[in-house]
Amino acid sequence: MPTLADVAKRANVSKMTVSRVINHPEQVTDELKELVFSAMAELDYRPNIAAKALVSNRSQIIKLFILEEIDTTEPYYMNLLMGIAKRIGKAHYSLQLVTNDAFDVGSCDGYIITGVREKDFDWIERLEKPVVLFGENCFGYDYVDSDNEYGTAKAVQYALSRNYETIVYIGIDVDEPFELSRERGYSSAIAEANLAETIVRFPNHSTMAETYLTENWHLFDKKTCFVCSSDRLALGVVRAILNSGGSLPEDFGVIGFDGVFLDQISAPKLTTVKQDIIRMGEVCGEMLLKKISEKGASQGYRRFFPELVIRETTK
Repeated sequence: MPTLADVAKRANVSKMTVSRVINHPEQVTDELKELVFSAMAELDYRPNIAAKALVSNRSQIIKLFILEEIDTTEPYYMNLLMGIAKRIGKAHYSLQLVTNDAFDVGSCDGYIITGVREKDFDWIERLEKPVVLFGENCFGYDYVDSDNEYGTAKAVQYALSRNYETIVYIGIDVDEPFELSRERGYSSAIAEANLAETIVRFPNHSTMAETYLTENWHLFDKKTCFVCSSDRLALGVVRAILNSGGSLPEDFGVIGFDGVFLDQISAPKLTTVKQDIIRMGEVCGEMLLKKISEKGASQGYRRFFPELVIRETTK
């Protein structure tokens, strides 16, 4: 088995330099990293992660809690997992997934938690290891999220620029920060345009939005655009418009929010506010690793501007 000394000899550097590249790559130059990693690849050298964990008194495990239903038809959380795993893997950490139905067993060095609701903060407060949330919150926890208010405001502004005269907001029926921010973005853009608000809310299921719009079809005139808080709700709105004889995008418009998968399989393809879930997953991992190395010091928050992707459900 090749040793760290073998890698140092092949790369023509000291053992301390090899150790620093493996354990603290942020402290060395890209040139040195490339030199050492090339030597490791040539020798098929694998760092002894178990020994590293023993010396550092760490488990080298990060736990990801997903506190809501995982819909297997929508790879939202797969994108998040990919992003987190990509970043923490570089630091020789393993990712352990914990869902609502699983029991949290075994040690870890920190937690990334998503799908958090207000009722969850009681037990989150009792966690003894560093925590980063995926999703904004009002309790002072470090988090990573999209700028939800910006996203819906941008959607409304685009709809108005396409000469839709009425903008209806289809929201998710939860009083959580992400939803309140998306609704606030809608309200601010509508107020700026001196228009009247129309807001309806449903659980995040397409059938409920579809049923509502079908039953109340007579209330909505042509030149209406529906700005939705999720792609799921938007798909229900699209089905209701088409089944009721409406025309997309000439008479009606629909804009979703997420842009992970459902927007691409809809027919017609959905205009949506796209979140960069993979990149945000990477930053969750990056933030937690830094928090672990700094013994739990607060890291604040990171918000990312989502992108409005124009497709076939708007003019």
